Amino acid sequence: MTDPILVEIVEGTLASVEKEVETAIARTARSPMIRDAHDFRAGIHDARLRKLTGRSYSALVQPVVRDFPVESMRPGDVYFHNDVYLSEGGIGHLPDLCVTVPVFHEDAVVAFVQAFGHHDDIGGSVPGSMPSHARSVFEEGLMVPPIKLWDQGVPNEAALRIMTRNSRMPDSLAGDLDAECSACLMGARRLGELFERYGRQAVEECFDAIIDKTTETFRRELLSKIPEGTYVWEDYAEHDGVDEPRLHAQRITLTVDHAAHSPLVIDFTGTSPQAKGPINHAGDYADGVFLKKWLAPVLRNLADTPERMAELDVNEGVVPLITMIFPEKGTLLTPVFPAPTNARTFVILRLLGVLAGVLAKATGGRMPADQETIRYTGVHGTDADGQPYLMREVLGGGSGGRWYADGEDTIHVVPDSRNIPVEFAEARWPFRVERLALACDSGGPGMFRGGLGYDKHIRMLRDASYMSIADRSILSCWGVNGGLAGRPFRVEIAGKEMEGLVDDHPVQAGELIRIRTTGGGGWGSPYDRDPRAVAADVRDGKVSIAGALGDYGVVLDGDRIDEQGTAELRARLRPPADRFFDRGPGYAKLSDGRTFAEVDEL
Repeated sequence: MTDPILVEIVEGTLASVEKEVETAIARTARSPMIRDAHDFRAGIHDARLRKLTGRSYSALVQPVVRDFPVESMRPGDVYFHNDVYLSEGGIGHLPDLCVTVPVFHEDAVVAFVQAFGHHDDIGGSVPGSMPSHARSVFEEGLMVPPIKLWDQGVPNEAALRIMTRNSRMPDSLAGDLDAECSACLMGARRLGELFERYGRQAVEECFDAIIDKTTETFRRELLSKIPEGTYVWEDYAEHDGVDEPRLHAQRITLTVDHAAHSPLVIDFTGTSPQAKGPINHAGDYADGVFLKKWLAPVLRNLADTPERMAELDVNEGVVPLITMIFPEKGTLLTPVFPAPTNARTFVILRLLGVLAGVLAKATGGRMPADQETIRYTGVHGTDADGQPYLMREVLGGGSGGRWYADGEDTIHVVPDSRNIPVEFAEARWPFRVERLALACDSGGPGMFRGGLGYDKHIRMLRDASYMSIADRSILSCWGVNGGLAGRPFRVEIAGKEMEGLVDDHPVQAGELIRIRTTGGGGWGSPYDRDPRAVAADVRDGKVSIAGALGDYGVVLDGDRIDEQGTAELRARLRPPADRFFDRGPGYAKLSDGRTFAEVDEL
């Protein structure tokens, strides 16, 4: 039997090494997206290519080992790739650059340290390498299949020169890659010390124990709460940048059989055909192993308490619990090369919500309402010195209300990621941030309110171009169990409303860009929310007086709650029966006036 104390030591060491790698990258990288917004993550994998750490998702080692047998690897080697269609599903779009370093013990590869993140620019037709109207991956930037970027400690200067030559931000790209390679090499040394201290057999037995513990914990504590049966639900992306806005469906049919080796079967049949524009995600590789680890954190919402949920890591142990069935080639999840993919967040983020929705149907609502916590906004142009610049920010939004609490405000789905500090932005780029606040009334009304999005105002000091890669500008984050949908994404420039997908809308010096990100959906009927909580939201600026009256039926007289008036108004406003899902008014615009989908029925 594996020594449980040694398992704790190894598990703690893995978490420490992963954190040290990420800290090193954050302190030495050059680009704002990596250094300041922290849109990257590290991962540690064993020699069997299994992900051992659970702080965040990561890319895969499979494509590196596929092209470079482990027997050919040497200490100091660093491998690189960003090719979506040659990444086995681990890379979603070309700006996500991945470096992989093998760990050695007694001349044998025993593990891998990996880092991948979203970089400023890797070429393509527009600054930022995310052309919103792309029809081909060839428009999106430089594709690099797995290559050896460092050979036994010596950088491949020719490859680095090719990559930086294709970037509009060559200095920051070079700095970021150097930071990531050096940090992963450092992490490999740290892991090598672990093997030297305890020996390969003991450490690998601990790896098995760590993964087995996750499998057993998820099976016993989480999956056991889902009744056996088959459940179907779907949600939608609203536009692809090429065709007119319409419903691009992502469907999950979930079958639960607790006696099976894999208790969950996730079938994506019914997902819409691949889009002409860049919202496709190549997920049907390596049996969907990336998507299994990407979706599994949703299951943590089934934990007995929020505290227990926070304790549960997602590593390779979740993979054997899930079987995935993909439709034939040519859908949003099974695109055919060279379909564009740069806005694939519209699909993979929506899939998190689809799984949450189908689980809500299965568990009587014991799932949070919807959230949409990634959208890219920014400006590009030239500064006072005539130098080109690119400011791109991943602004979060509100998370969904939960069966026990309100949603969180302005969260970011990438672990430890954040908005760009105002002081840094104003010192670096020619604009002024006049407001950065919570977007009042953006959270979906509910017994537990959805979290609020951002309200950000940017005043341009020089002529520039605005860019945006954002969904949920028509559709809303849905509410559940009687909760109502949140407010959608909105951008106005000089008072003119923008679409969600924009490459280069001109902005004149002095004009104001107002960005309002999505609010999470509400959970439970808003007419069951404690009026004192509504009054507190009004005092805090999270809900307006009009919102308190119209959305919650709460009558306020200054700071005082009119209890009789509230009771009478709620009696008039309360519908005869709550809908289990509320998709918001935007759904009717894209569905010929329908207010709910057939799959919404319980």
